Amino acid sequence: MSETDHKTRREAQEERLNKVWASKPGWRYWSAVNNTEVGVWYTVTSFAFFLFAGVLALLMRAQLAVPENDLLSPGLYNQAFTLHGTAMMFLFAVPIFEAVSILMLPTMLGARDLPFPRLSAFGYWCFLIGGVFVCGSIFFNAAPDAGWFMYPPLTTDPKLTGIGADIWLLGLSFIEVASIAAAVELIVGVLKCRPPGMRINMMPLYCWYVLIVGGMILFAFPPLIAGDILFELERLADWPFFDPARGGDPLLWQHLFWIFGHPEVYVVFLPSIALMAMIIPTFAGRPIVGYSWIVLAAVGTGFLSFGLWVHHMFTTGLPAISLGFFSAASEAVAIPTGVQIFVFLATMLAGRVRMSLPMLFASGSLAIFVIGGLTGVMVAIAPFDWQAHDSYFVVAHLHYVLIGGMLMPLFAGAYYYMPLATGKKLSDRLGRWVFWLMFAGFNIAFLPMHFTGLRGMPRRVFTYPGDIGLDWLNLVSTVGAYIFAAGVVLFTWDCVFGIRRRKNTGANPWEGGTMEWISPLPAPDYGIRSVPEVSSRYPLWDQPELAREVAEGRWYLADAEEGKRETLVTSVLDGKPLQCLRVPGNSFMPMICAILIGTSFIGTAFHFYWSSLVVGLAGVFGIMVWLWHGTAMIPETDSKDIGRGMRLPLYVSGTQSVGWWAMFITMFGDMTAFASLVFGYFYYWTIHQQFPPLGLDGLPRGPGLVWPALALLLLAGAWGAMLLARARNSAGSATGLRLSLVSSAVLALASAAAMLWAPWQAGLQPTDHAYDGIVWVLLLWTALHLVLGVLMQAYCLARSLAGKLTTRWDIDIRNVVLFWHFAGITGLTTIAVVTLVPLLA
Repeated sequence: MSETDHKTRREAQEERLNKVWASKPGWRYWSAVNNTEVGVWYTVTSFAFFLFAGVLALLMRAQLAVPENDLLSPGLYNQAFTLHGTAMMFLFAVPIFEAVSILMLPTMLGARDLPFPRLSAFGYWCFLIGGVFVCGSIFFNAAPDAGWFMYPPLTTDPKLTGIGADIWLLGLSFIEVASIAAAVELIVGVLKCRPPGMRINMMPLYCWYVLIVGGMILFAFPPLIAGDILFELERLADWPFFDPARGGDPLLWQHLFWIFGHPEVYVVFLPSIALMAMIIPTFAGRPIVGYSWIVLAAVGTGFLSFGLWVHHMFTTGLPAISLGFFSAASEAVAIPTGVQIFVFLATMLAGRVRMSLPMLFASGSLAIFVIGGLTGVMVAIAPFDWQAHDSYFVVAHLHYVLIGGMLMPLFAGAYYYMPLATGKKLSDRLGRWVFWLMFAGFNIAFLPMHFTGLRGMPRRVFTYPGDIGLDWLNLVSTVGAYIFAAGVVLFTWDCVFGIRRRKNTGANPWEGGTMEWISPLPAPDYGIRSVPEVSSRYPLWDQPELAREVAEGRWYLADAEEGKRETLVTSVLDGKPLQCLRVPGNSFMPMICAILIGTSFIGTAFHFYWSSLVVGLAGVFGIMVWLWHGTAMIPETDSKDIGRGMRLPLYVSGTQSVGWWAMFITMFGDMTAFASLVFGYFYYWTIHQQFPPLGLDGLPRGPGLVWPALALLLLAGAWGAMLLARARNSAGSATGLRLSLVSSAVLALASAAAMLWAPWQAGLQPTDHAYDGIVWVLLLWTALHLVLGVLMQAYCLARSLAGKLTTRWDIDIRNVVLFWHFAGITGLTTIAVVTLVPLLA
């Protein structure tokens, strides 16, 4: 074939790829689901919430600039500082990581997209709706006003907090759905969508951090969701989980909140370290020093972060042995954190550093973060924490850690990766102004707060007297905050207006060595021209011809002849090609489902229970329609030639499929929430001398043995029937599959009914005592999972009747059986807890 023919062929391939991956024009643009669009939306929206939270912070600093100020009323100040913390943590710090990862991860992996693009879009719309709902409440004087931590018992009384607490709880629960959805998408993307040859120990460090942080989200966010459930049940139905007069304990909320809250500090810190791990090798001109060490350190940081939550509860009166253990754990986490910092320093020392603008922000980040780490070691010591707790010293420490460890690296990443998103660089001259305004302003604002706190100024107060030595320190902090804000405004102006006047940078403007820089900039909608095989951690440095070969379409999936969006699925450990995955295209269904389910949450906050239930069920039906038309699609042929003589199947099921992995990972998150509820049960057991409490007959209360045993027997039958359904489908018996599905559904519903009848017939009233309430919650949780399992069975039955679930096309039944394994474990654990513990009392 002549060079002209090659060129004509390549142009035809590129035209087909552009057509398949293009977003729709006009109003249909908002149906886009590919990562290039959703990632930009997510990033811009989370940055907008950052600006909103920043404005609230400036109002707070203006109020505190002088003593006895009346710029803000006490109520408005409380709403401002509550929404400031809420927006920064829930609407910016975590979502910006997921947003940037959705945007960049496919390019780093040499993939066309992540495996569930509609799930990414659904998560974005959930995030937008929940964020607007929570933040918009301040304009109606209905914002939450009890702090971003919402400590009971004051917040559980609707008469004291009004509707603001409900907005906080339900709005953030909805946002957490978006965070978990994005985490599932990112974890499966890293594990299953790497290019051929990219073994797991060859991934870019950013991908390792995505994997670690995604796992942390699955284990950190569900305890907060469990706590939200208990919290809202107390507010809406008077179930006394945090009421000491009826067996509850406010400290249970603190445990559940900080089991989430302290790992979240590392959830926002580690992704920014990941950006540093990509930036520093590029400008040092050499691979990272100690790749294995930094991976192990990141894993260790993530692991240890779950042993630190009592770090925030040293002043609550816990036993000395607990204080000693958690103080030691708080000190120990400095070791893997320090390893990561020293790896960066070693890389810079071993290379020849180009002091670019991203490196300037990275260097400033290290300086600020080290100070925050030193004060972190101080507050990890319990006696010092007793003195500094709830003072402005802790405010200073928190911001040094978060801004030094998260925000400054994020700005470094913004300057580094802006060409990847837009094809243009931000201004170097303005960027240096941005850096020095932010660096100087931050230190001017927060360094004095250490001394303000040591002089005794408590946090969360809206004013202070003028004769106790706090005047000038607070004024300096306010001036610094506005200097810092000037830097953020200048950066925002450059992103919105300044960048438009600049020329495109061309390919690989920083001379990086990782895969995201392989395409010309700005990259087309389909991302990479052809999916290559890689053989090193820095393929652009070690495979000089790779970029040209990819651009010429000489590798895999260089065409879209069938008009389908396709990417590669590879094995988890060694990156061997397993499947040519067809991902769904543009659709409004993710947006519609998010609006319906979001409306259900919002309606519940305003006590429109029946309307919310109807709208929520409509949202569930919408998800079923989305799944029906967008997942487990039967291809026109079994396999496809993806190029270079390699044929891959278009349809796989079981452990090789991305759907199986998504179900497995999602259910692990679900089990974490369930484990948090079980933790609540045993927490009550540890704090009460008699638990369960005695009934009128002088015996421990409980649901009895007969009905729970019957429920467990029926559950075992439903579980077994699902295994039989899978076996009959594998044997080619459609009738056997359908009969087994129906039998399992009947047994599951009967089991759920028996579970709920058990506490009812035993006279357990959830409003009487925390024991009754937690038993009801555990049994309701399990029963709802059985109902969800029945819904999945009905879906499988409908797919079978439609000819979309057969012996060959069996993704749905295999994934549903996996769900039932987890549901069965949940049921067995619940019944064991609620029936055996009363026998031990």
